[in-house]
Amino acid sequence: MILGTGIDIVEIDRLQKALDRWGEDFLTHIFNEEEISYAKEKKFPAQHYAARFAAKEAVYKAFGDNRTLSWKDMTILNDENGKPHCQLKNTDLKGTILISISHTKNYAVANAIITS
Repeated sequence: MILGTGIDIVEIDRLQKALDRWGEDFLTHIFNEEEISYAKEKKFPAQHYAARFAAKEAVYKAFGDNRTLSWKDMTILNDENGKPHCQLKNTDLKGTILISISHTKNYAVANAIITS
């Protein structure tokens, strides 16, 4: 059963401007160490930060207003096949969070579905 869905889109230039303005402070406020390491390995890290930002926003939306999560309570990672997944820290969620991420040169988009 689907318990919630969420979707988000991010302009990559807007995220790049936040990186330029606040640098590491921005990164460490929003992203976990694994997410930062992953993006820094890429040729265009802003695309990957934006995709993970969109995924976190999509997860927030899928949960709705009944749950308090911080940015760092969730980590967006890829499995060995490249499929993205969300790890929640300190949660009582008994279901599964399914996510999908995509990005182009200008935009990153993600959706999340929470199932029981």
